[in-house]
Amino acid sequence: MRDAVAEPGSHEPSEFVKTPKKAAASGWMGSALEYYDFFIYAQAAALVFPTIFFAESDPQVAVIASLATFGVGYVARPIGAFVLGHYGDTHGRKNVLVLCMLLMGMSTFLVALLPTYQQVGLLAPALLVALRLVQGFAVGGEISGASAMIVEHAPFGRRGYYASYTLQGVQAGQVLAAAVFLPLSALLPEEQFQSWGWRIPFLLSALVVVAGYVIRRRVDETPAFQEEAAHGEVPKAPIVQAVKESGSDMLRVVCMALMNAVPVAATVFGAAYATQDEYGIGFSTTTYLWVSVAGNVVAVVLIPFIGNLSDRIGRRPCIIVGALGSTALSFAYLYAISQGSVVGAFVLAILMWGIVYQGYNAVYPAFYQELFPTRTRVTAFAVSQNLGTMITAFLPTLYAIVAPGGSNVPLIVGSITFGIGVIAATAAWSARETYRVHMNDLGRDDAPVVPREEYDRIRASV
Repeated sequence: MRDAVAEPGSHEPSEFVKTPKKAAASGWMGSALEYYDFFIYAQAAALVFPTIFFAESDPQVAVIASLATFGVGYVARPIGAFVLGHYGDTHGRKNVLVLCMLLMGMSTFLVALLPTYQQVGLLAPALLVALRLVQGFAVGGEISGASAMIVEHAPFGRRGYYASYTLQGVQAGQVLAAAVFLPLSALLPEEQFQSWGWRIPFLLSALVVVAGYVIRRRVDETPAFQEEAAHGEVPKAPIVQAVKESGSDMLRVVCMALMNAVPVAATVFGAAYATQDEYGIGFSTTTYLWVSVAGNVVAVVLIPFIGNLSDRIGRRPCIIVGALGSTALSFAYLYAISQGSVVGAFVLAILMWGIVYQGYNAVYPAFYQELFPTRTRVTAFAVSQNLGTMITAFLPTLYAIVAPGGSNVPLIVGSITFGIGVIAATAAWSARETYRVHMNDLGRDDAPVVPREEYDRIRASV
């Protein structure tokens, strides 16, 4: 079936002024700060929590339990996506982003104040799980709200480039999370790092709350949402309308969001595999943190270029190559760790998630947004994406069970990860291309496509 061709003229919101650079800066800073909070937990769950919040009598059980608390945060994400997505589609993108920031910062700060297993027994992991649930609830609305804010402010022909800054902020937050742990793990004796040093990154989240609140209060609401609100088109039940009108695209996003398996395998399970006594690899905490930093620094640099590439050649090719390539490389990455090769782990970390994975990671904020209409965009994105990531949340726990010490970890874990890449690539292949569709036409199966020559002319003018 041939795509319909867009008629000459603008199909973009025109009643309110777009401020793409301001929106991108706000999205970048907010995502960086919020995901700093989320990922310091991921680092601590792999490196510290097994000995702090759980009984040390069985190291494998402690690792499994600690990684399970990491996964609990993802269980809360679809609930947060439903509530916060509804709020974003009915009260605006700006308001939901401020709320996400406050919830995330407060819950992360409280982790720093928790007692240990040795002090209060099972109450310690119970409190840890409760705060992780709040974290997951908050982050459930973050990417969908931030990328909606940017995409709806972005000029036509540049949505992929601007939306990529949301994920650049996420990667920068991961770099910051690992970088805060690095000097602490390197300079403090192991006993001091385990007793109080790990708490410092969580205490710093108090600053995150203040900075994030100030940044996000200053950004303008999006023109697309303002137009819908002015015309009385804001839905009363976005999730009902989203499932009814865009159910098949929501299913595609669920499948593509399974690509969260790559960072899970790399930075969460990979950290436990490289450093925990159960596996006997023997990487130091500091060494592995540098592996994580190196991969993410490369990603931060590359993401805007991939976003721009998707504006030129389309979203689907980038996502398909990124999904298949990065998951295939997981075999080699885990094999390098199994051989105790620090150089190999560095090189393959950079190649796998620093470079190839960004074909997916840099593009999905724009692609997911473009699959849905403005009236249900935040809800449809948030719910479907977080359902997909929730499915991957307990992969570290699954890996620790099916690939214990002494087993062929690279083959077992790599096979599962690559299988997920095939599912994600198939979902992207089955979706319609969106990069040459105007904002007001997005979310329609019969959306008219701007001819290539006109599209290139528009891109060159912005």
